[in-house]
Amino acid sequence: MRRILLLPFVAALVLVQDVALGADPQPYAVTLQPTGNDALDQALRDSSQLESLREKAPVGPFALITRARDDAARFQTALGSFGYYAAKVTVTVAGRPLDEADLPDLLRDVPAEPPVAVAVAFDPGPVFHLGRVTIEGEVPAAARDQLGLAPGAPAVAADVLAAQQRLLTAIREAGHPLAKVELPPVDLHPGEHLLDVAFRVTEGPYADIGAIQITGLKTMNEDYVRRRLLLRSGQRYSPTQLQAAREDLAGIGVFSVVRIEPGEHVDPDGTIPILIDVTERPLHSVDVGAAYSTDLGVNATVGWHHRNLFGNAEQLNLTAGVQLGGNAERRPGYNFGIQFIKPDFLVRDQALQVDLGAVKQSLDAYDQRALTQRIGLDRKLSAHWTVGVGLSGEEEDIIQEGVSRRYNLIGLPLSVKFDDTNSLLDPTEGFRATLLLTPTQSFGGSSATFTIAQLSGSAYFDLSDSGRSVVALRGLVGKAFGADLFSLPPDQRFYAGGSATVRGFRYQSVGPQFPSGRPTGGTAISAGSVELRQRILEHYGVVAFVDAGQVTADGSPFTSNWRVGAGIGARYYTSIGPIRLDVAIPVNRQPHGDAFELYLGIGQAF
Repeated sequence: MRRILLLPFVAALVLVQDVALGADPQPYAVTLQPTGNDALDQALRDSSQLESLREKAPVGPFALITRARDDAARFQTALGSFGYYAAKVTVTVAGRPLDEADLPDLLRDVPAEPPVAVAVAFDPGPVFHLGRVTIEGEVPAAARDQLGLAPGAPAVAADVLAAQQRLLTAIREAGHPLAKVELPPVDLHPGEHLLDVAFRVTEGPYADIGAIQITGLKTMNEDYVRRRLLLRSGQRYSPTQLQAAREDLAGIGVFSVVRIEPGEHVDPDGTIPILIDVTERPLHSVDVGAAYSTDLGVNATVGWHHRNLFGNAEQLNLTAGVQLGGNAERRPGYNFGIQFIKPDFLVRDQALQVDLGAVKQSLDAYDQRALTQRIGLDRKLSAHWTVGVGLSGEEEDIIQEGVSRRYNLIGLPLSVKFDDTNSLLDPTEGFRATLLLTPTQSFGGSSATFTIAQLSGSAYFDLSDSGRSVVALRGLVGKAFGADLFSLPPDQRFYAGGSATVRGFRYQSVGPQFPSGRPTGGTAISAGSVELRQRILEHYGVVAFVDAGQVTADGSPFTSNWRVGAGIGARYYTSIGPIRLDVAIPVNRQPHGDAFELYLGIGQAF
């Protein structure tokens, strides 16, 4: 039996540059024999200085031998971390073992080309298993059950360290904030291929949450932070609750850093103080964006944002945009918007949002000048579900086929949203779905009472478990109830075509048309997309996609002629999201339709 430290479990390998003194660099090539275990092979490659320093830190003959000897020890560490404690590592340089006396002289005489061969062979031997697994010290019964490490399991470093962390977390969750779990030297039984592990526990005193101190506030009101905080004095101490509170404060958008830590000592009253330190983001930000597509041309936007207007995380957002140069536009257009958001309005997780907007656009379908207003409440029901209700108004002048009408619209938008995706701009897994119902009363050009219903969603499936190969699906179904086609204002009708529905077809061009060839819109829509996203190297990716959609003049979804577009695209991945370039062609091209469409923007298509 041998006593060994846990260090062989941990393949934490520090790269140290070797320096060749008084010798020319010796070029070499490295070959690591595969073990048949992909994870182990990767760990061996990651631990090798022979590989990592081969080009950036050339060495002479003597230093090359030293580097190879050091790698042999690192390989043993990596093999031990996977449970191979009887493994054998053989390293040869120029076909010679490292301990050969004349190897340095041999290397000094070899030519620079071809590079000297460095070969590493592995004989992992049997996998060691866990023998006795014991816990020393007082441990709550529920915490003991969380260890999850049983005798007979492979003695893998990551599993033992994970069990240590689970045990520590469970003890602290039971209200012992100062608990410690140590791993003393383990007992190795080479003849039996077993390893005994003991966890030494110092439980520490039980404590509830005591005084909560907040530091780092500048423009934020402390009263608001305390009302928002998910921690209260007198609660049982829980690391999970501390983490949830940290994530919640970080999510309000005002702080760049939020740290929540317990104090170092339990107070005489049996409580432990909690220290919250925050760093506020700059109050103001400006963003500039641009996108291009052949149908809508250049779309340039600029925004100015205030993150904390009155000290309670209120947001004020001013935006402006211009569109020009697209083949689905007849003249340039613009839009302006003012948005105010009041978080935690009346109750927690309920936001008041007020939007004012102005838009002018001249599309193939219609010309529009409009002022829009909306006030609404968005209520977060859980981490993934949100509901909303609002009141909207719109005053607009629309010209379609030479006929000018003025409309005044009052709506009651209702929404239900679900989102458990893992990213806003580049999701690789999860689902999104939105149901919108908007009862509307129209006055002016035509008086009508109608309801617009729309269900949209997308799903993302990670085929590689690493986010590099993703299948993305998108669907949309909508219908207008209570009015026929020409009772609906043109901007309230459904249109398809363009990046949001069917790529390869000009914006709004899919569906019924006037004799002039311009879109009429419809009372129902159906659309769907499938996209395969494949990353290449670190920052690049390619996509292939197929979109399909149809618009019904007066009827139900799925009852009109379908149009299909297909294409390929390129992605360049940045810290703010992927830059997207897509080219699509219409599979069943419409008369007078374009041969292709091109789309350039930031973020995935959906």
